[in-house]
Amino acid sequence: MTAPDSHALPRHEAIVNASGMAEAHAVYRVGVRDLCEFSAKTGSLDLRFTPSPTAQQGIQGHQWVAQQRGPHHETEVALSGQYKGLRVSGRADGYDPLHNTLEEVKTHRGRLDALAPNHRALHWAQAKVYGALMCQSKGLQEIVLTVVYLDVVSQTETPFTEVFGAADLQDFFVALCNTFLMWAEQELAHRQRRDQHLAALGFPQAPFRPGQRDLAAAVYRACAQSHTLRAQAPTGIGKTLGTLFPALRAMPVSGLDKLFYLTAKTPGRQVALDALRQLAPPTTPPPLRWVELVARDKSCEHPGKACHGEACPLAMGFYDKLPAARQAAAQLGTLDRAQLREVALAHAVCPYYLGHEMVRWADVVVGDYNHYFDRSAMLYALTADQGWKVALLVDEAHHLAARACSMYSADLTQAEALAVRPRAPSSIRPKLDAWLNEWQLLLDREARCVPPQDAVTLNDPPESFLRALQKLNSAIGEHLNNHPTQAHGPVLPFYFRTLSFAALADAWGEHSLCELDTSDQPPPLAPADPTAPELPWASGADTARPGDGSGQAPGRLSLRNVVPAPFLRPRLQAADAVVLFSATLYPEDHDHHLLGLPTETRTLVVPSPFDPDRLAVRVLPISTRLSDRARSLPPLAQTMARQFDAAPGNYLAFFSSFDYLLKAQRQLQAARPDIATWAQSPGMTEADRQAFLERFQVGGRGIGFAVLGGVFGEGVDLPGQRLIGAFIATVGLPQFDQANDAVRTKVDALFGRGHDYTYVYPAVQKVVQAAGRVIRTATDSGTVWLMDDRYLRPPYRDLLPPEWGLARSTR
Repeated sequence: MTAPDSHALPRHEAIVNASGMAEAHAVYRVGVRDLCEFSAKTGSLDLRFTPSPTAQQGIQGHQWVAQQRGPHHETEVALSGQYKGLRVSGRADGYDPLHNTLEEVKTHRGRLDALAPNHRALHWAQAKVYGALMCQSKGLQEIVLTVVYLDVVSQTETPFTEVFGAADLQDFFVALCNTFLMWAEQELAHRQRRDQHLAALGFPQAPFRPGQRDLAAAVYRACAQSHTLRAQAPTGIGKTLGTLFPALRAMPVSGLDKLFYLTAKTPGRQVALDALRQLAPPTTPPPLRWVELVARDKSCEHPGKACHGEACPLAMGFYDKLPAARQAAAQLGTLDRAQLREVALAHAVCPYYLGHEMVRWADVVVGDYNHYFDRSAMLYALTADQGWKVALLVDEAHHLAARACSMYSADLTQAEALAVRPRAPSSIRPKLDAWLNEWQLLLDREARCVPPQDAVTLNDPPESFLRALQKLNSAIGEHLNNHPTQAHGPVLPFYFRTLSFAALADAWGEHSLCELDTSDQPPPLAPADPTAPELPWASGADTARPGDGSGQAPGRLSLRNVVPAPFLRPRLQAADAVVLFSATLYPEDHDHHLLGLPTETRTLVVPSPFDPDRLAVRVLPISTRLSDRARSLPPLAQTMARQFDAAPGNYLAFFSSFDYLLKAQRQLQAARPDIATWAQSPGMTEADRQAFLERFQVGGRGIGFAVLGGVFGEGVDLPGQRLIGAFIATVGLPQFDQANDAVRTKVDALFGRGHDYTYVYPAVQKVVQAAGRVIRTATDSGTVWLMDDRYLRPPYRDLLPPEWGLARSTR
């Protein structure tokens, strides 16, 4: 699958004259590929799946072609040339000086006639630019150009050769350069205007709030001096403006190309966009460009239609219409989801992929963690490919480790293989059946374990299982190579999952766990719909699997990452500066071990600027352990009622589970039916969540019951009298189950802190976040009840904020 191509960000540089003095010339550096992709790419967007070589296969393919050539053949020939203010450079794949032949090598898999015409035209454009540069370099009058397509599977070359005159190639080169220069000159003017604006940027909410100036100063130093900063700052001091403002001020100082503001949840993106509107009010032309990235399913205008010109009107002619859409978007500058959509639809292009294009030309990008940290993250790939100098602002950074673990985990089930088998083409069936046999062997082997277990942790992914999976992937890939029009139906998403699993298996190491779970129940195999159109590759409705193992328990094999540092480290190193900030950071050793932070990372802890006397923290020394919960209910309800009577208003009560929550709510309702209560329920919709929060009105009175660590435990802003207190009836420990214990054992073996990393630190973080809902501004006041005796003892007491003053706490 090929996404819209990337473009180099035009740069200007100083040229040294004959006297040795630097002169500021408007010289732009751009690679041959980027020049062609910007100026020569036409046609429709086409994201239909087409099997393509891996990066390693591409490298090996180029090497194989070079080995087939004679002794005079030159490889990776460095070429460069200049036209007006544009310096173009790149490396031609090969040149034979004896025959004056320059080669551009492209690797592929499967049928060459499946290659889109606009891709072929782009390949020829690159060959012609290299030809023009070679003619300039050697003073040639003409040159032979060959575009060589190599099938990496069959190692078959298909060459296309033409002879071009130097004058024609120069005319082609000049035309591309002129197209690019028009944009590049605009970009230089924007960069100068941006840097002037940011150098004079004033803080929009002067004066700084208490603690906000310390945060801003530390962020500025991190971005200006190119280092990594961990910043813990209390809720309510304005962390978003306190990080965005200094990072923007540092951009002209440190020569940053881009600033990536990354969030864990959608509300965090909105807060960042609101802050950007204050820092760069809309003007024409805009001094600062920013773009919001959203998930494709949230920005698709034609859900259900495939992303190619034959199916979607916004993909048709995408690259033909892109220049005008890009120009309009750049002139607008402030591109949140709604504004990006408006520009895109006005030019009949896809909003999602226009947003991707504008990342190349934006100064600030606001997106989710996965846009930079995921395995296939666009922002990281572009940063590495284009050599951008970027700074990362990672909001609510206490979420990063858990989110990264999910990014670098994968699982496969026996049930999904059984479900896809009836639709699989006959060429795939033997390899699919062989893999299903490996499933059965794996399950049978584990079934003989004594005592029997539903889930086991394996030392390594089973080798024979992985070999069968690789053969299955090869078979599916070969079928799609030979039948590109059949890349639809249930096999394709199944193929993506098996490829993902295989890729993580290749990266297997001590950072992950391999777990086999035999407790899953498979979905029933639905009979084929007689009214549905027959798929071209369907070979019948055979739902039988090899052997008679239909009565066997299904299985799930998981590669579960528990230490994402090996994957995150190169992404953090690719950034010039990194700032991770939150109201509740984990201890330093935790972040160094799990996130892969550099050893020289600096840490800032901003003390709470709020009067500690405005928050009363009290402890009810009871046990909320599972075996004691029934006995805990009466004192819990009594304490909540007494607090409500002493200070009527709105409260949040947090519990470890929905079961415990409902029992406590019933206990309070039975004892005090006059106190209004409302409760979180599993699977609440967005409307349900909003209705829950709307109960917290100024002048209201009641208690909302919620689960600790859920949607109401953080990111909820209920200032003033909307919320005056919280009850936290748990220490928030994750479940002591087999899955978590496997993590504890693994982390303990690696770092010696398994219990703390797995249980204690996540628990305390959730507690502090929940308590942080009470004090949102300097004028707020309230009460937090910690309802468990463990809060009075280490390690919980020692990890809580010192301003809570638990030594003075009373029952």
